[in-house]
Parts: sequence; structure tokens; C-alpha cells
Amino acid sequence: MAISVLICDDSRMARNQLARCLPEDWDIELHFAEDGRHCLEVVSDIHPDLIFLDLNMPEMDGYETLEEFREQEIDCDVIVVSGDIQPDAQTRVLGLGAIDFIKKPISREKMIQTLSYHDLYHSQITTPIEPERVKLDNLNDHTNFIDACQEIANIAMGRAGDSLARFLDVFVELPVPIVNEIELNELIMALQFAERESTVSSVCQGFIGPGIAGEALLIFNDSSFKNIAELMKYHGHIDDNIELELLMDIANILLGACLQGISDQLDISLSQGHPVVLGQHIKIPDLINHNKRWKKTLAIEISYSIENKAIDCDLLILLTEDCIDTLRQRISYII
Repeated sequence: MAISVLICDDSRMARNQLARCLPEDWDIELHFAEDGRHCLEVVSDIHPDLIFLDLNMPEMDGYETLEEFREQEIDCDVIVVSGDIQPDAQTRVLGLGAIDFIKKPISREKMIQTLSYHDLYHSQITTPIEPERVKLDNLNDHTNFIDACQEIANIAMGRAGDSLARFLDVFVELPVPIVNEIELNELIMALQFAERESTVSSVCQGFIGPGIAGEALLIFNDSSFKNIAELMKYHGHIDDNIELELLMDIANILLGACLQGISDQLDISLSQGHPVVLGQHIKIPDLINHNKRWKKTLAIEISYSIENKAIDCDLLILLTEDCIDTLRQRISYII
């Protein structure tokens, strides 16, 4: 008898990738949900036996969804599949009732191992079902391409967040990355600082690889320096030089880990330049004016914050227009 399986993830690419990792001979009825709120609606209709749940989603994230499951006493197995690999994230979801945690990107081998461990799947090679559960994404479609880039960014974001969390011994709150092809003069509108007039300090690091080139910018709100100094156990006077040291420490962690996460997924080597300070205590429009190298860019924006601390920074990955075809080819290879 077929069991009911629900995959909940805001990324179509991620949903399809996970579906293709399921055992080919597993007798299931497969359903999909695009975020936590949609997941609850589907659950009330089909009462699934097993849910694969992402954490970083709009509307209602994975943590909130698990809390709602507990509140409504929804009885089903939940396996979290996420790019947020912080140890505390894994502890939290298990505490909220998930039976396991799998980090993205997932392989079929890891999927079968996990399902077998929880006695959810036993091989039935004698009665195979159709192996191709979903069609490959058409990356010539703009929406699919942006969705795929967002999922690549999501996994890279999780690795960088994990590095920062371990370095500072904190829990890093991760958003849904924002990906857009935009004119460079529209970049200010993409920034998510609460107050546009706030002063910021910024570090830039260039990178280049086969068919790919761009810049990564860390934009740090100046009001965060005092709290980041406390976390790093610095108790002296905080002048511009100390702020610069703090900024470079955070930049080295986030920029390096994020770019490495992207290069690992695309299976390419990215050569990274030395971090360069773009400015200290300047306004965002002035920062962007210093960086007008291209007319149009593929921009990936990630807004990091630290739980219970007034610390916020934006990480921007800016890719040249010339990268688009290469990105499509590399992502097609991945999926």
C-alpha cells in the first residue's frame, strides 16, 4: 500500500532535487507544498505519513511549521532537509519533534540511508515504479533560473552562517536569499537595512572562475560594532582601527565561506582577491556610487542577523551579465 509523502520547500529546484533522490522502487503518493502555511493546508487535506521540511521559507518557516504541528497535535514523521547546518538549528528541530535532519544538497545514498534507519523504506526491487518522478527544470525559463540561483545561494548562505555561528558561539538567523537581475543603479532598493540613512562600513572581495566573475560585498551597519565587539570579548575603546579589525574578521568568515559554498555546488574553482575596504561610516548611496563597474548585475542579497543581538549585516554577491550562460550550464549539470 502506497504511503503519502509531502515535500515542503519554497524552491521548485529543491523540491525536484529531493523528489529525484527518493528510492525508485518506493511505493508512495508524492505531494508538494511551497511554504509552511501551504504545508499546513496540504496536511489537513491528505494527512501525510512523512514530511520533508525546509527551514528557510517565506510566510511560515520550518521552525514555525513544526511548532504548529505540535500545537495542532499533527501526527506524522518529519525529516528536516535544510541548508541551515548550524548545530543549534539541528538541536532545535529535533526538540520540536522532527525525527531527523539532513543537510542540503542531499544525495540519493544519504536519503536511502536515512529512510532505512527510521524503518520508513525497504527495497522492493521486484516491483519498481517509474524512476522519473518530476521533469527537469527548464533553466531557459527566467523564473526557474532565478529559483535555481536562489537555492544555490541558500545552501552557500547556510554554510557561511554556520561558520559565523561557530566563531561567535551564537545562533545566526538566516533569511530567504533575494536574487534579482537588476540595473546597478537600482541596487539601493535591494538593500534591506531598516533605515536607508544609516551609516555603514563595507568590505569588497572580487572573485573569478571559468566563465564567472563578480564581487562579494559585506555591508555592516555601524550600530552593530559595539555588540560584535562584546561577542568577540573586546572590552577596550572602540575606535576606527578596532572597527576595521572587527569588520575584516567578519568579512573573512562570511565572504570566504559563502563563495566556497557557491564554488563547491557549481563544481568550479573560484579565485578570490584580497578583501578591500570600500569605506567606513558612509551612506549606502555613496557606497554604491563607489562600485559602478557594470550596468547590470545578477545580485544575490543575504541579510544576516544574530539572535537576541542588535547585529545586522548584508552580504551581496554581484555577478556580471556575462556569467548568466555559464551559470545556466553549471546548474543544469547539477540537477
